[in-house]
Amino acid sequence: MSNSDITPSTFLRNLNHGTHHKLADFLDPVDTWKRILVDIQNKSTGQPRYTQLHFRRFEGLMAKGKSPTVELLYDWGTANATVGELVDLLVKHKLFGPADLLLPDMVSSRPVEAVTGLVGLCQKKVALESRPRPEESVDPGFSRFSYHELMKITGNWDDRPTSMGGNKLGEGGFGIVYKGCLNNTHVAVKKLNMMDDISPDELQIQFNQEIQTLMVLEHENLVNMVGFSCDTEHPCLVYAYMPNGSLLDRLACLDNTPPLSWHRRYIIAVGTAKGLEYLHSNHHVHRDVKSANILLDEKLVSKISDFGLTRASAKRTSTTVMTEKVVGTTAYMAPEALRGEITPKSDIYSFGVVLLEIISGLPPVDEERKPKFLMEVKDEIEDEEMELEDLVDKKMDSVDLSSVEKIFGLACHCLNDKKGKRPSMEEVLRVLKDDVIVD
Repeated sequence: MSNSDITPSTFLRNLNHGTHHKLADFLDPVDTWKRILVDIQNKSTGQPRYTQLHFRRFEGLMAKGKSPTVELLYDWGTANATVGELVDLLVKHKLFGPADLLLPDMVSSRPVEAVTGLVGLCQKKVALESRPRPEESVDPGFSRFSYHELMKITGNWDDRPTSMGGNKLGEGGFGIVYKGCLNNTHVAVKKLNMMDDISPDELQIQFNQEIQTLMVLEHENLVNMVGFSCDTEHPCLVYAYMPNGSLLDRLACLDNTPPLSWHRRYIIAVGTAKGLEYLHSNHHVHRDVKSANILLDEKLVSKISDFGLTRASAKRTSTTVMTEKVVGTTAYMAPEALRGEITPKSDIYSFGVVLLEIISGLPPVDEERKPKFLMEVKDEIEDEEMELEDLVDKKMDSVDLSSVEKIFGLACHCLNDKKGKRPSMEEVLRVLKDDVIVD
């Protein structure tokens, strides 16, 4: 079927393979397909068609080199879903590029600037460059850099990993982080990148949110911001450099680093809990708590990072609010977060997954592992299908099993599917502090 033959009543199952993959080019990056999946309803009941397990199954396809968008379209197509239904959701989420691919007449009345794709991307860059800059609202304590200056201190954005003599420290959904040297001091520079499925407004929100959060919040277990630049289409954020990388990398002993001891892991857990308790007590929800966002300084002190998704309550409360856009990392996400709820209890669920990582040294998701998702290990242990001792990271020389049991119990409490039965971060911290004295 050619695109000219597609109508709103065309069944998704009748779209050809090439059209599916063109849609995937729009929706696979930065997990944009999740925004569509969460809004798909069962026609007979009006309830969400897809559950948390579906999210994880679709996400797991990426590790196999497959497209979650293509799988979603095939699956939804079995329910007689139509192109018109899909386009309605795409337009709702302002994903005009893929909508235009299917039914150009439905989006022809939209401003050209809104349409994604190569032309839209160039227009978005122009729009971003012409937008008022945030300097006036930024704390004077943050330094302002030019893009050229940051390019110079990062070796012209040297994309080789630091382990190979380059400057690339890591990469996330909204940009790449580089190591730089500023006034003989190492810094980390996050360069935000434009993408077809991210509007200029979304990118600007990520940029402003990081600045605004770290402008008003300061704690020993939150990463320190040095400054920013916003004189090109690539806004940049500059942070204090964390020489020991992320907790995720250290648990994996990346670059042959020695394994973390149980005592050190416990201290990292306490520090992270302190940072989260501070965020929550100041009416902020992080929304993307994971070991990759827990950085370690030269003394292995934990620093929570990546505040681009952080949400502060306008009413200065920590109650639940709703959002149309589902964000975060599925392997850490609470059931309510997958429905678009924003609540501190979702951060606590994610912290429970981090505690399991600390105990096991295992990544949160592994296609070759059973169970694939680490959060599901607790069920196997609780059902006596697996022993807790089998979960403990064998790379550690000596482990206090009574302490491990306590942390595992806390992790299970945090991972309760019912948010009302999870502890507060204050309660989590109290449990952790009862077992160890942290200097």
